[in-house]
Amino acid sequence: MLARRNPQLNAHGELIHLLSIEGLSRDILTQVLDTAATFVSVSDREVKKVPLLRGKSVFNLFFENSTRTRTTFEIAATRLSADVINLDIARSSASKGESLLDTIANLSAMAADIFVVRHSESGAPYLISQHVAPHVHVINAGDGRHAHPTQGLLDLYTIRHYKKDFSNLTVAIVGDVLHSRVARSDIHGLTTLGCAEVRVVGPKTLVPADLAPMGVRVCHSMEEGLRDCDVVIMLRLQNERMGGALLPSSHEFFKSYGLTPDKLQLARPDAIVMHPGPINRGVEIDSAVVDGTQSVILPQVTFGIAVRMAVMGIVAGNEA
Repeated sequence: MLARRNPQLNAHGELIHLLSIEGLSRDILTQVLDTAATFVSVSDREVKKVPLLRGKSVFNLFFENSTRTRTTFEIAATRLSADVINLDIARSSASKGESLLDTIANLSAMAADIFVVRHSESGAPYLISQHVAPHVHVINAGDGRHAHPTQGLLDLYTIRHYKKDFSNLTVAIVGDVLHSRVARSDIHGLTTLGCAEVRVVGPKTLVPADLAPMGVRVCHSMEEGLRDCDVVIMLRLQNERMGGALLPSSHEFFKSYGLTPDKLQLARPDAIVMHPGPINRGVEIDSAVVDGTQSVILPQVTFGIAVRMAVMGIVAGNEA
């Protein structure tokens, strides 16, 4: 029986959709990171544009609220000279009962070339990718608890920028891993790129039971999780996704798992601190750490534009 082809790749193994980091090779991940590096300098130009997507239409379809991700995709597409259409889905036909695929069919009739999709249901971008014309590309901007591949890629880019090589790194991912699509994308990316050790740190109620097969070390104390690590990725408590009381209180969570200057001293002296945002100061991270010298949270946002430029440029350049 023939192995099923990865739906993100064409017959030549080239990226045509970005749906998940899972299943992508080290070569493809490296291609995205290397391409992003060439786009970082665009932000420093007087005219912040390159003509790569001139004449192409990028539709931002955010069925779930987001400011940072949508804005960086919009900036990235604009810098590639694309026409960018932002849809307010809450007020669109989708809120009037039109099905997801009918919405996509109607937008495709408006000559869309790239759909950037954020959806509360896991798998929605996959479904869309199976029902678009061969020349249309789909990029997952976050689906349910499943994946957030461009955030994962910008995290990988940030780590590579500051640490150069993954092979000797210990990375700790701390907090609400259970509800985090970013954590899953980071884990797949870090393990694929050969990270020495990936640790997941959090209370038992917020750490999934199925992580060990993904090649990570599960820790339930900050002392074990942060000791001698090179990178600390803090995650937001996603109260909107919690079905019940998984924590006594945010105060108790901060006491045990919030990143403070004292806890950060457990890591290596040159460890960097990351956060996908939005940040809840005093809940998962102390302000002194957010604003401290080891924080690279704002550079992450800057790198995110270049990474999203790279993804759009790569998929648009490959035929199905």
